[in-house]
Amino acid sequence: MNQALLVIDAQQALIDGDEVEKGVIEKESLVKNINMVIQKAVEKEISIVFIRDVDVSKGEGPGFQVHDEINVPASAVTFNKAATNSFYGTPLKDYLKEHKVEHLVMMGCKTEYCIDTAVRSATVNGFDVTLVGDAHSTSDSDTLSGQQIIQHHNRILHGHYNVDNFSMVRNSEEDLFTPLHGNYR
Repeated sequence: MNQALLVIDAQQALIDGDEVEKGVIEKESLVKNINMVIQKAVEKEISIVFIRDVDVSKGEGPGFQVHDEINVPASAVTFNKAATNSFYGTPLKDYLKEHKVEHLVMMGCKTEYCIDTAVRSATVNGFDVTLVGDAHSTSDSDTLSGQQIIQHHNRILHGHYNVDNFSMVRNSEEDLFTPLHGNYR
């Protein structure tokens, strides 16, 4: 089965914060876990795709770039997006179909926006998804703490389905590139 790792909006300004963005919670463990999963993907020769949001830092400068503590392999592909949805207006779906990808492992920022949308969109577009439950993050909102938002999404996205494809939530130390979706069909 062909697989890909999607690292969504793991950008400097989103993780650390700036004059526009509030930084995410638990950024040190987020970066550590993202790097751990990237290393697993490299070792298994899994395609790695970084998605960057052009609204972050107006699409320029260091704040727009992937966080400087995240290891970006030379073989990784990067797509920019202008919407919350990583599939909208980007070549992502075509790239994944061209590489016959069936399973996506996802992580990044921010949980309730781009991560949630990517998981749901991927299942509609024919992909099984594993969301890395300890490798996505957000900041506190006016009504919920960042931790509550993450816990809520880990619960509702675990087992989320769209007829033929669904998502599971697993943690970074697990064998994420051995999908378990077939055990539940």
